[in-house]
Amino acid sequence: MRAFIRKGYFIPDTGRLQVGVYRIDPGSPAGQARVRVLQHGRPETIIDELYTDESGQTPEITLPTPPLDYSLEEANFAQPYSEYDIEVELDGYDRLYVDGVQILPTCLALQPVNIHPLDAPTPDLDFISIQPQTLFVTYPPKIPEPDVKELPPSTGFVVLPEPIVPETIVVHNGLPTNASAQNYWVPYKDYIKNVASCEIYATWPEECIKANVLAIISFTLNRVFTEWYRSKGYYFTITNSTQYDHAFNYGRNIFEEISVIVDEVFSSYITKPGIRQPLFAQYCDGKRSSCPNWMTQWGSKDLGDQGYSALEILQHFYGSDVYIARAEKVEGTPMSYPGVELVNGSSGMPVRAIQEQLNVISNNYPVIGKLRVDGQYGGSTIGAVEAFQKVFKLPVTGRVDYATWYK
Repeated sequence: MRAFIRKGYFIPDTGRLQVGVYRIDPGSPAGQARVRVLQHGRPETIIDELYTDESGQTPEITLPTPPLDYSLEEANFAQPYSEYDIEVELDGYDRLYVDGVQILPTCLALQPVNIHPLDAPTPDLDFISIQPQTLFVTYPPKIPEPDVKELPPSTGFVVLPEPIVPETIVVHNGLPTNASAQNYWVPYKDYIKNVASCEIYATWPEECIKANVLAIISFTLNRVFTEWYRSKGYYFTITNSTQYDHAFNYGRNIFEEISVIVDEVFSSYITKPGIRQPLFAQYCDGKRSSCPNWMTQWGSKDLGDQGYSALEILQHFYGSDVYIARAEKVEGTPMSYPGVELVNGSSGMPVRAIQEQLNVISNNYPVIGKLRVDGQYGGSTIGAVEAFQKVFKLPVTGRVDYATWYK
């Protein structure tokens, strides 16, 4: 939808925003937190005032954005997203301010906010500044590295027999050599969603987004598998420097359109025959910087527009022998996915496991409700799964697929 004038009225393109507020101290959603949406850079101008529900979420609100074409046309240099500021307050907790929440047309921006008790202030985390998107401004280009790393001998640092999905990524907030830069411990999937929201537009074709997400995952899992930085004496997994790794912006908003895809493919990566490791899938934007042997983000968007699948996009840039593999082990989960969806009529241990997990989760998210743990997938379990999917921004199907299981 393009902004236009009709009968004397200016009708802008719009996007949506939802804020989720979570208490750090018991690690639970914060109901009845006051959330003010402010004009960017003008904190005295309140656009809307919202309150969170028992799951810590505000209602979705609609906000004006630039025209959709701005994020779809490579030749465009205008800012394709609008910016708003967020102020969050809850009695007994430190006030938190988010500067520059990005809203894209047609998309749902999800802004997570972690609040801290007043008796445990965190001055470095009570003001979040969201940096410009990497496709909009120039960031330092990636320093090339081999796409397949030479692995140290078995007596070295690499101890993983195969790629695994880690529970947490330790992100160094600066160049690798900057010893004073802060390290952030970030849940793995949250990290991938953050990077993708920093680096591509959620308005792009779904298969294009998936191709870029798979490249980000493969790059990240290569750093994990090779213990690249730890083997050099650093105590982190990856940096937020675009010269070495990906853009990462602590506390920034993500986009639902990206989040859903990450939940679907988070344990998948690209690789080639004859190598043990995920491919070190480097890329550039293809407009402000060039990289003839890597994927270009704008080039991937063009192929997505032509109907290419994610795999076809990746093979176009990284070689026809590239294929998608899946890590067998996901750290931090009590039981692996059973291999088939759980649906009405399913039974057995996987159903019991889901019922037990939902009962635990419902302690913090009472909207899910308590279940009888009987190993039978019926109406009450379907309802609880639907409530879970709604809270955690998954497609609401009432079935437990791969994404829902691991969420």
